[in-house]
Amino acid sequence: MSDQFDLTGQVAFVTGASSGLGAHFAQTLASAGAKVVIAARRVDRLADLATTIENDGGHALPVELDVTDAESVARAVKVASEELGAITILVNNAGVPPKALTLDMDEEEWDRVVGTNLKGAWLMAREIGRHMVDHGKGGRIINIASVLGWKTVAKGIQSYGVSKAGLVSMTETMALEVARHGILVNAIAPGYIRTELNDAFLDSDLGQRIRTRVATRRFGEPDDLDGALLLLAGPAGTYITGSVIAVDGGLTLSTL
Repeated sequence: MSDQFDLTGQVAFVTGASSGLGAHFAQTLASAGAKVVIAARRVDRLADLATTIENDGGHALPVELDVTDAESVARAVKVASEELGAITILVNNAGVPPKALTLDMDEEEWDRVVGTNLKGAWLMAREIGRHMVDHGKGGRIINIASVLGWKTVAKGIQSYGVSKAGLVSMTETMALEVARHGILVNAIAPGYIRTELNDAFLDSDLGQRIRTRVATRRFGEPDDLDGALLLLAGPAGTYITGSVIAVDGGLTLSTL
């Protein structure tokens, strides 16, 4: 691997790592040489992922985490830093989808989505941002946004879109505030990426209609996000901050 994407000596903290993109991001960062903190509420699945990473020659530390709980966030960061040392990369990936249209959504559902996707990301960025300032080595904060909160609108995802739009704004504001500490803050905005959670939907009639709006005429795979992730996490991205990188096969180019 090119030195521009080598993460040897780095410690990366990935939220929502028990499945889907979070698990994939953890494996990608570990393969690039980083020691990886894998954090989520489902600790049983974290153990399986840690074993996979270790068997591939990497190093992973499972940590229980509820991103919506400030005490849980502080506890997880403390455990991780005591075990692995200074955390230099945060991948803010934890998120949940909505289940209702705007007029059918209750307050509890709104709070669940926005609380996890936006407040949770803020709690993590604040805690690890403070940690990065304290250790003085700088760092990278990579927020996993979505094209559905940035340039693309769809029905049935209002709370999700609002949370991801807020995450984009948080990315830009925080980038301005912490640059003087050597901390770079950016976001990746995936389009429709296949995971275990959305396979059935993407293969449905509605999913196939959405596919026709993608310029490349295909949905993404988790590997398609690796380039953007390693760019923002590694030496190649040292002059990038406050940016949002769309990885969507050209979905946001569609005017349909």
